[in-house]
Amino acid sequence: MEISGEVTSIIYRNETNGYTVAEIDYKKVPLTIVGFLPFVNKRDSLKLVGNFVTHQDYGEQFKVTTFEKQMPQTSDAIERYIGNGIIKGIGKATAKKIVKKFGEDTINILKSSPEKLSLIKGITYEKAESICEDFNEKWNLWEIVGFLQNFGIGVESAQTIYKKLGANTIDEIKKNPYILEDIGVKVDFSQIDKMALSIGFEKNSLKRIGSGIIHALKLASYNGHSCVLQANLINFVTGLLGVSQEDVQNGIKDLASKEKINIENRENVITQEGKTEIQIQTWIFLNIFYKAELNIARKIKSLQEANNIKKIKNIDNIIKEVSDITPSDKQKQALKMCNDNNVVIITGGPGTGKTTIIKTIINMYKRIGKKTVLCAPTGRAAKRMTEATGEDAKTLHRLLEIGKINDDNPNPDLNVSPIDADIVIIDEMSMVDLFLMSYLLNGLFKGTKLVMVGDVDQLESVGPGCVLKDLIESNVVPSIALNKIFRQAAKSQIIVNAHKVNQGESFIGEEAVDDDTLDDFIYLPETNYERTTEIITNAYNTNTQIITPTKRGELGTKELNKLIQEKFNPSADYKKEKKFGDAIFRVNDKVMQTQNNYDIEWTKLNLDTGKTEHSTGIFNGEMGTIIDIDEYEDLIVIKFEDGKIARYKFTELDQIVHSYAITVHKSQGSEFDYVIMPIINVPRMLLTRNVLYTGMTRARKKLMLISNETTIEYMIGNVNSKKRNSGLKFKLQEIFKD
Repeated sequence: MEISGEVTSIIYRNETNGYTVAEIDYKKVPLTIVGFLPFVNKRDSLKLVGNFVTHQDYGEQFKVTTFEKQMPQTSDAIERYIGNGIIKGIGKATAKKIVKKFGEDTINILKSSPEKLSLIKGITYEKAESICEDFNEKWNLWEIVGFLQNFGIGVESAQTIYKKLGANTIDEIKKNPYILEDIGVKVDFSQIDKMALSIGFEKNSLKRIGSGIIHALKLASYNGHSCVLQANLINFVTGLLGVSQEDVQNGIKDLASKEKINIENRENVITQEGKTEIQIQTWIFLNIFYKAELNIARKIKSLQEANNIKKIKNIDNIIKEVSDITPSDKQKQALKMCNDNNVVIITGGPGTGKTTIIKTIINMYKRIGKKTVLCAPTGRAAKRMTEATGEDAKTLHRLLEIGKINDDNPNPDLNVSPIDADIVIIDEMSMVDLFLMSYLLNGLFKGTKLVMVGDVDQLESVGPGCVLKDLIESNVVPSIALNKIFRQAAKSQIIVNAHKVNQGESFIGEEAVDDDTLDDFIYLPETNYERTTEIITNAYNTNTQIITPTKRGELGTKELNKLIQEKFNPSADYKKEKKFGDAIFRVNDKVMQTQNNYDIEWTKLNLDTGKTEHSTGIFNGEMGTIIDIDEYEDLIVIKFEDGKIARYKFTELDQIVHSYAITVHKSQGSEFDYVIMPIINVPRMLLTRNVLYTGMTRARKKLMLISNETTIEYMIGNVNSKKRNSGLKFKLQEIFKD
């Protein structure tokens, strides 16, 4: 239905996407309206389309689907509107003077006759021009909203589009609607395409086809691919746009000539029935992915071929002197490999001695006066590295002093802070994507040693590429896999069973080998939701982390977070809380940052110096606890696990989620003392071996796995077949040939 009214107050607004809760004067009665209402201000007159709904806590509301701003009609309404403080240079007193002078013609004066405003005492001609300019700029925003709505693009996207394209938004879009794809606005491509066709773009125009190709390559990158086979790309785009294969081939040539995409031809060896055939495959890359891979390959070669000026001559004696324990043959081999080469990869599962290797490398080079720097992709991984080695470890962002970057449009050539180190050791390499690896290599001096440590069988990076796997399979970087579980680790059923899973073996029905085996692994066969939630709530305590493969479903993170919050941090009269969307945040809630925020300020007490540090930046995956909610200042205060304290405006709460339960992907790079892992009614696509293996290896002291035999056996047998398409392995091999 359609209603109209004047906005009397703004109760809440999310500045990022324009979601707003406001109150209007509807038939002389206050009415709450909710929806995406960017650029709406107090005293605006609105025509709203939507439905009346009843909220369980807040009663009757009007849920807005679309809206239109209307000019105030009466002199009183005009005075209230222009005097509400949104137009620079006009306050209540000036608004009264203007309306008294021009009455209901005020709006027309503001639109097109600034010279008439200067007739009012106190308004110079320059000020009059400034007032009219500001009025018209704000009015243009409404025209943009209306223009986009005509093409099915919702108001939630209008604000983002305006911020990127500015006052000439409509003209820019009319010239080329596909600019919306180029600037990374999250709008369905079909909406953009429909708009372009409706305003006269030819079906086979190069702009249209080029945008379709870019769109297809971006879609592939969301699944981790850095490139797409040309044949597959052509088939997809012809279906998407309804054009010929020749049209798409012309589009590929045009984009390549403009260096927006890159074309790479590779030999593919096929063996069938004893016959070997070489095929040439053509792969298409977005330019930034191609450049990132090329940069990595060139920098790796440059590092590897530099003089090994940090080589230790009496390596055997040094290893004996600095080792806490006698290294195994494989560990000695790994240490000597680090000494003999500038770039090395060390992989292995839990309990295989990776931490021992790292500590020994640090001590080896300390002994000869060399500086070692430790780093990891995430804050939790860096913290764990520090705890394991006793040495300071930083996130890659902190180490490289990466300022604000556009995560939706990364730059492989990004200038980063050079790393002052003789040896750089990076842990959790499986989590490092193409761009993070490119940034790291940009920060290394020629002659620096690079030691990459990780577990190749864990989940791959969230971002595009499969860097660790490509580096290993290229065979141009010396690598060693540690596969022996050491005696102490072999007592852990968590570690033993995780290795069984990784080798495709079942642990169900297996008994402990001897009395010395740790009772740290509990498998509970269960499929019933009620019994499972009862098990979880009975076993949960503040040192527990719940990990699940999925966000959705009865036992996904969203529902589990509500369950645990209600049980362990329920509402109380004395307890501060803030509702945001479907979530209620309370003091003492466990929360996680879900995106990189380069601007947010934080403070931290340095326990060594007693001084308070100040800096900016909280990054995806960092976890903490809400310690205060300030309704007066509209702030939530969070203390993160590393001691940082940050203050979030209520409008920034879309960046955090509860973290009593997190996904396996979000848990990667972390370890928790106690883990509960329910795997019941999970989408089949998430039931893979590396999801199970990664989740199991997050537990340090105790793991409770709740599932059923059929699901577990399926996951163990389901080696993730979603191979990522990339060109890094090929580029490494080609560059090292030269």
